[in-house]
Amino acid sequence: MTTDFIDDAQLKKMQSISIIWLLPVVALLVGAWLVYYNWSTKGPLITISLVSADGLEAGKTNIKSYSVNIGKIEKISLNAQFNGVLVTARIDKHAEHLLVEDSQLWVVSPKITLAGVSGLGTLLSGSYIELSHGISNKKQRVFKALENKPLTPPGSPGLHITLNSKDQFAYDVGDAIVYKGLKVGRFENVFFNLEERIVYYNVFIKAPYHQLITENTKFWNISGLSLDLNAEGATIRIGSVDTLLTNGVSFGIPDGMELGAPINEREYFDIFVSKTMADSSRYEQWVKYVVLVNDTIRGLKTGAAVEYRGVVIGQVLSTDFVHNSDGSLMNPDYKVPVLIGMQPAKVGLSDDKKGALLMSEKNELLIKKGLKAILRPGNLLTGSLYVDLAHFNDSVINEVQQYATYPVIPTMSDEFTHLTKKAGEFLESINDINFTLFENNTNELLQELTQTAKQLQQVSNNLNTVLVSADQEQIIVQLQQTLASVSQVTQDFSSGSANYQELQNALNAMTSVMHELAPFLNQLKNRPNGLIFDSGFEQQITPKKHPGESQ
Repeated sequence: MTTDFIDDAQLKKMQSISIIWLLPVVALLVGAWLVYYNWSTKGPLITISLVSADGLEAGKTNIKSYSVNIGKIEKISLNAQFNGVLVTARIDKHAEHLLVEDSQLWVVSPKITLAGVSGLGTLLSGSYIELSHGISNKKQRVFKALENKPLTPPGSPGLHITLNSKDQFAYDVGDAIVYKGLKVGRFENVFFNLEERIVYYNVFIKAPYHQLITENTKFWNISGLSLDLNAEGATIRIGSVDTLLTNGVSFGIPDGMELGAPINEREYFDIFVSKTMADSSRYEQWVKYVVLVNDTIRGLKTGAAVEYRGVVIGQVLSTDFVHNSDGSLMNPDYKVPVLIGMQPAKVGLSDDKKGALLMSEKNELLIKKGLKAILRPGNLLTGSLYVDLAHFNDSVINEVQQYATYPVIPTMSDEFTHLTKKAGEFLESINDINFTLFENNTNELLQELTQTAKQLQQVSNNLNTVLVSADQEQIIVQLQQTLASVSQVTQDFSSGSANYQELQNALNAMTSVMHELAPFLNQLKNRPNGLIFDSGFEQQITPKKHPGESQ
């Protein structure tokens, strides 16, 4: 039996880690990479402060910019004061650069206002938050959402200005700024200053129309339909279609005024009641006087014209300019003070203090020589009055009266007031007539007329008695004789008689004379001065008939 030798077994050292452990390591690395990738690509969280969360839902409502999804709301909670909500949203990494200091956010939802309709697309998709990026370089993660969509995104080309109004205008966000019918801007927001009691409006004028705004630009109201009844008559102002439904402002530079220099951002401008008031504001200097009125000032409004020979040189500044408060207003002899202002530039003087001083000196001389103010009716339909300045040489004075540091221009009642007084005196005289005495005299007159009528009736009866008692046969004989005389006259002028022939010859002669006078009369008819000057009338020549023609 053969015995095979078996080699000795070789012992090898066993590996301490099995290859199977590579799988969890790879899985761990992949998980770590996924965590890192998720962290590196995950955008930041932002906090948005809102008044209400109406229409918003965590996990569903998107954050958009230019209609592109850039994030989603993750959490909605009440704020610490319990007067609003805080929204936590995750913004995509690629949109992180949009989160800067002047970025703006607002909720987009369906809205219908006078300015238009917006957000109709959210009827199916639901509300969302729109983000408009700013131009700042400073990052920010906490934002306060706007209540409405901003009319002017940050960085839009144009000009921001501030308008203010002391009158009772009511403009709202979105109202139009109009220039010659074109919408060139909008009201962005409204601020009321409690201390000044003035409303300020922040306005944006878009490019290139912002170049129209200079230091001499004037703004005026064009809201809705305005009917103004004044001394000049009825004035109707109608703006654009937008301003008929909402409100609006227009602007321009008064005629004859220089364009002026360009302005900077946030310059202040006043809003005037009308274009007329805006044009008048171009004059800076005023020379003020007081007019003491004996009659009523009803119908005299602030802003009424002050005219001199039909030229408007100023306006009424105040109709309740009562200097003292001692109750003398109720005295019968009290004269109502009216403050008026004249503008030197409207009479050809310079619009500065030198022009105002020169106007004051000239007016003082004119007042001493008899310059007076008269309240005249400008419109009988509305009862509006205006102040007219006129000269009266018989009213010379030595010194100009003063009222509350203002010179006084004497007044005089106009002709219309005199007519009214005369009519009143006439009515009073009629009221003083004793109609009882007039009635008694009338009764006596009627009695006398009745007595006279009775006497006439008696005379008529006596005349009838005389006619009845007359000899009827004698009257018949006289009538026959009269008829015979008429018959004889008829025979004398009958055809063939001598008298008839003479009458016929006279009529023929008169007809011939009239034919000869016909050209002369025709000449006088066409040209009455033809007897002295050349009449220019050519004599009409009638061609003779041919011998063979019948005449």
